[in-house]
Amino acid sequence: MANTIDVFWSFRSPYSYLVTPDLLRLREDYAVSVSLRPVLPIALRAKSAVFDAADKKRPRYIVMDSMRRAAFLGLPFVWPKPDPVVQDLETFEVPENQPYIWRLSMLGVEAERQGKGIDFAYHVAALLWGGTKNWDKGEHLELAAERAGLNLSKMENAFTHYDVKAEIEKSHKLLEQSGHWGVPTMVFKGEPFFGQDRIDTLHWRLDEAGLRRSPSK
Repeated sequence: MANTIDVFWSFRSPYSYLVTPDLLRLREDYAVSVSLRPVLPIALRAKSAVFDAADKKRPRYIVMDSMRRAAFLGLPFVWPKPDPVVQDLETFEVPENQPYIWRLSMLGVEAERQGKGIDFAYHVAALLWGGTKNWDKGEHLELAAERAGLNLSKMENAFTHYDVKAEIEKSHKLLEQSGHWGVPTMVFKGEPFFGQDRIDTLHWRLDEAGLRRSPSK
Protein backbone atom coordinates (compact mmCIF):
# COMPACT_ATOMS: atom_id res chain seq x y z
CA MET A 1 0.00 0.00 0.00
CA ALA A 2 1.39 3.39 -0.99
CA ASN A 3 0.13 5.15 2.14
CA THR A 4 2.30 3.73 4.89
CA ILE A 5 2.86 4.88 8.45
CA ASP A 6 6.21 3.77 9.84
CA VAL A 7 6.08 3.38 13.61
CA PHE A 8 9.38 3.58 15.48
CA TRP A 9 8.56 1.73 18.66
CA SER A 10 10.28 0.22 21.70
CA PHE A 11 9.20 -2.64 23.96
CA ARG A 12 10.63 -0.73 26.95
CA SER A 13 8.79 2.51 26.23
CA PRO A 14 5.61 3.03 28.27
CA TYR A 15 4.34 5.52 25.71
CA SER A 16 4.86 2.97 22.94
CA TYR A 17 2.65 0.60 24.92
CA LEU A 18 0.03 3.29 25.42
CA VAL A 19 -0.20 4.19 21.71
CA THR A 20 -0.51 0.63 20.41
CA PRO A 21 -4.33 0.30 20.66
CA ASP A 22 -4.56 3.52 18.64
CA LEU A 23 -2.26 2.04 15.99
CA LEU A 24 -4.63 -0.88 15.55
CA ARG A 25 -7.51 1.55 15.11
CA LEU A 26 -5.56 3.49 12.48
CA ARG A 27 -5.72 0.47 10.19
CA GLU A 28 -9.47 0.22 10.72
CA ASP A 29 -10.26 3.91 10.29
CA TYR A 30 -7.88 4.84 7.47
CA ALA A 31 -6.72 3.36 4.17
CA VAL A 32 -3.14 2.99 5.36
CA SER A 33 -0.70 0.28 6.26
CA VAL A 34 1.01 0.57 9.64
CA SER A 35 4.56 -0.77 9.70
CA LEU A 36 6.30 -1.60 12.98
CA ARG A 37 9.96 -0.58 13.14
CA PRO A 38 11.33 -1.80 16.48
CA VAL A 39 14.24 0.18 17.91
CA LEU A 40 16.28 -0.24 21.04
CA PRO A 41 15.22 2.05 23.89
CA ILE A 42 17.02 5.32 24.38
CA ALA A 43 18.70 3.89 27.50
CA LEU A 44 20.82 1.91 25.02
CA ARG A 45 20.83 4.21 21.98
CA ALA A 46 21.64 7.53 23.67
CA LYS A 47 22.27 7.01 27.35
CA SER A 48 23.05 10.63 28.20
CA ALA A 49 19.93 12.01 26.51
CA VAL A 50 17.54 11.12 29.31
CA PHE A 51 19.26 9.18 32.06
CA ASP A 52 21.58 11.12 34.36
CA ALA A 53 22.30 9.71 37.80
CA ALA A 54 22.89 13.24 39.11
CA ASP A 55 19.45 14.45 38.02
CA LYS A 56 16.58 11.99 38.17
CA LYS A 57 13.77 14.42 37.33
CA ARG A 58 13.28 13.15 33.77
CA PRO A 59 12.92 9.43 34.49
CA ARG A 60 10.75 10.16 37.53
CA TYR A 61 8.48 12.33 35.44
CA ILE A 62 8.26 9.72 32.67
CA VAL A 63 7.12 7.08 35.17
CA MET A 64 4.62 9.41 36.83
CA ASP A 65 3.23 10.76 33.57
CA SER A 66 2.94 7.39 31.86
CA MET A 67 1.03 6.01 34.86
CA ARG A 68 -1.26 9.03 34.74
CA ARG A 69 -1.73 8.73 30.99
CA ALA A 70 -2.57 5.03 31.32
CA ALA A 71 -5.23 5.86 33.91
CA PHE A 72 -6.62 8.54 31.59
CA LEU A 73 -6.82 6.02 28.73
CA GLY A 74 -8.25 3.27 30.92
CA LEU A 75 -5.28 0.94 30.37
CA PRO A 76 -3.53 -1.18 32.99
CA PHE A 77 -0.03 -0.06 33.87
CA VAL A 78 2.60 -1.99 35.82
CA TRP A 79 6.30 -1.60 35.11
CA PRO A 80 7.41 -4.89 33.53
CA LYS A 81 8.98 -7.56 35.72
CA PRO A 82 11.61 -8.30 34.60
CA ASP A 83 12.40 -4.93 33.06
CA PRO A 84 13.10 -5.42 29.33
CA VAL A 85 16.33 -3.48 29.88
CA VAL A 86 18.83 -4.72 32.44
CA GLN A 87 19.76 -1.48 34.17
CA ASP A 88 20.89 -0.19 37.54
CA LEU A 89 18.13 2.29 38.36
CA GLU A 90 20.32 4.16 40.83
CA THR A 91 23.27 4.82 38.52
CA PHE A 92 21.36 4.20 35.24
CA GLU A 93 24.29 2.15 34.02
CA VAL A 94 23.44 -0.58 31.53
CA PRO A 95 25.59 -3.68 30.91
CA GLU A 96 26.42 -4.86 27.43
CA ASN A 97 24.46 -8.07 27.83
CA GLN A 98 20.79 -7.26 27.18
CA PRO A 99 18.98 -10.54 26.53
CA TYR A 100 15.39 -9.36 27.02
CA ILE A 101 15.26 -6.26 24.84
CA TRP A 102 17.23 -7.82 22.01
CA ARG A 103 14.96 -10.85 21.93
CA LEU A 104 11.81 -8.75 22.00
CA SER A 105 13.08 -6.33 19.35
CA MET A 106 14.19 -9.13 17.06
CA LEU A 107 10.82 -10.83 17.42
CA GLY A 108 9.18 -7.53 16.53
CA VAL A 109 11.22 -7.35 13.33
CA GLU A 110 10.22 -10.87 12.36
CA ALA A 111 6.57 -10.19 13.19
CA GLU A 112 6.63 -7.25 10.80
CA ARG A 113 8.25 -9.41 8.13
CA GLN A 114 5.25 -11.70 8.49
CA GLY A 115 2.83 -8.80 8.19
CA LYS A 116 1.78 -8.77 11.84
CA GLY A 117 4.14 -6.32 13.48
CA ILE A 118 1.57 -4.06 15.12
CA ASP A 119 -0.51 -7.05 16.22
CA PHE A 120 2.52 -8.61 17.88
CA ALA A 121 3.49 -5.32 19.51
CA TYR A 122 -0.04 -4.92 20.87
CA HIS A 123 -0.24 -8.35 22.48
CA VAL A 124 3.31 -8.40 23.83
CA ALA A 125 3.06 -4.86 25.19
CA ALA A 126 -0.17 -5.81 26.97
CA LEU A 127 1.70 -8.78 28.45
CA LEU A 128 4.66 -6.71 29.64
CA TRP A 129 2.81 -3.64 30.92
CA GLY A 130 -0.41 -5.32 32.00
CA GLY A 131 1.06 -6.82 35.15
CA THR A 132 2.19 -10.31 34.10
CA LYS A 133 5.17 -11.20 36.28
CA ASN A 134 7.93 -13.30 34.75
CA TRP A 135 6.59 -12.61 31.27
CA ASP A 136 9.80 -14.10 29.88
CA LYS A 137 9.16 -17.54 31.34
CA GLY A 138 6.75 -20.35 30.55
CA GLU A 139 4.31 -19.90 27.68
CA HIS A 140 3.60 -16.20 28.10
CA LEU A 141 5.40 -15.00 24.97
CA GLU A 142 4.30 -18.03 22.98
CA LEU A 143 0.64 -17.34 23.77
CA ALA A 144 1.01 -13.63 23.04
CA ALA A 145 2.46 -14.52 19.64
CA GLU A 146 -0.45 -16.90 19.01
CA ARG A 147 -2.91 -14.12 19.80
CA ALA A 148 -1.18 -12.10 17.10
CA GLY A 149 -1.51 -15.00 14.64
CA LEU A 150 2.15 -16.02 14.87
CA ASN A 151 4.23 -19.02 15.92
CA LEU A 152 7.02 -18.10 18.34
CA SER A 153 9.29 -21.04 17.50
CA LYS A 154 9.08 -20.37 13.78
CA MET A 155 9.78 -16.69 14.38
CA GLU A 156 12.95 -17.45 16.33
CA ASN A 157 14.08 -20.04 13.77
CA ALA A 158 13.77 -17.39 11.07
CA PHE A 159 16.61 -15.39 12.63
CA THR A 160 19.14 -17.77 11.09
CA HIS A 161 18.12 -16.70 7.59
CA TYR A 162 18.86 -12.98 7.76
CA ASP A 163 20.68 -10.36 9.84
CA VAL A 164 17.87 -9.26 12.13
CA LYS A 165 20.10 -7.00 14.21
CA ALA A 166 21.07 -5.13 11.07
CA GLU A 167 17.36 -4.45 10.50
CA ILE A 168 17.13 -2.88 13.95
CA GLU A 169 20.18 -0.73 13.26
CA LYS A 170 18.57 0.35 9.99
CA SER A 171 15.50 1.47 11.92
CA HIS A 172 17.73 3.51 14.25
CA LYS A 173 19.10 5.38 11.23
CA LEU A 174 15.67 5.88 9.70
CA LEU A 175 14.36 7.29 12.98
CA GLU A 176 17.19 9.82 13.02
CA GLN A 177 16.54 10.68 9.38
CA SER A 178 12.88 11.31 10.19
CA GLY A 179 13.90 14.27 12.32
CA HIS A 180 13.31 12.73 15.73
CA TRP A 181 14.98 10.40 18.21
CA GLY A 182 12.25 9.28 20.60
CA VAL A 183 9.53 6.66 20.62
CA PRO A 184 6.86 6.21 19.66
CA THR A 185 7.39 8.22 16.50
CA MET A 186 4.91 7.75 13.66
CA VAL A 187 6.16 8.89 10.25
CA PHE A 188 3.75 9.60 7.40
CA LYS A 189 5.08 10.90 4.07
CA GLY A 190 8.32 11.97 5.76
CA GLU A 191 6.60 13.89 8.58
CA PRO A 192 7.25 12.67 12.14
CA PHE A 193 4.60 12.63 14.85
CA PHE A 194 6.28 11.99 18.21
CA GLY A 195 4.48 10.69 21.24
CA GLN A 196 1.29 8.89 22.18
CA ASP A 197 -0.45 12.23 22.56
CA ARG A 198 0.20 13.17 18.92
CA ILE A 199 -2.03 10.45 17.52
CA ASP A 200 -4.90 12.93 17.11
CA THR A 201 -2.62 15.22 15.10
CA LEU A 202 -1.77 12.27 12.88
CA HIS A 203 -5.51 11.62 12.42
CA TRP A 204 -5.90 15.22 11.30
CA ARG A 205 -3.12 14.85 8.74
CA LEU A 206 -4.61 11.62 7.41
CA ASP A 207 -8.00 13.32 7.15
CA GLU A 208 -6.33 16.10 5.15
CA ALA A 209 -4.96 13.43 2.82
CA GLY A 210 -8.48 12.03 2.30
CA LEU A 211 -7.62 8.62 3.70
CA ARG A 212 -10.43 8.08 6.18
CA ARG A 213 -12.44 4.98 5.35
CA SER A 214 -16.17 5.37 4.84
CA PRO A 215 -18.34 3.74 7.55
CA SER A 216 -19.50 1.07 5.10
CA LYS A 217 -15.97 -0.23 4.46
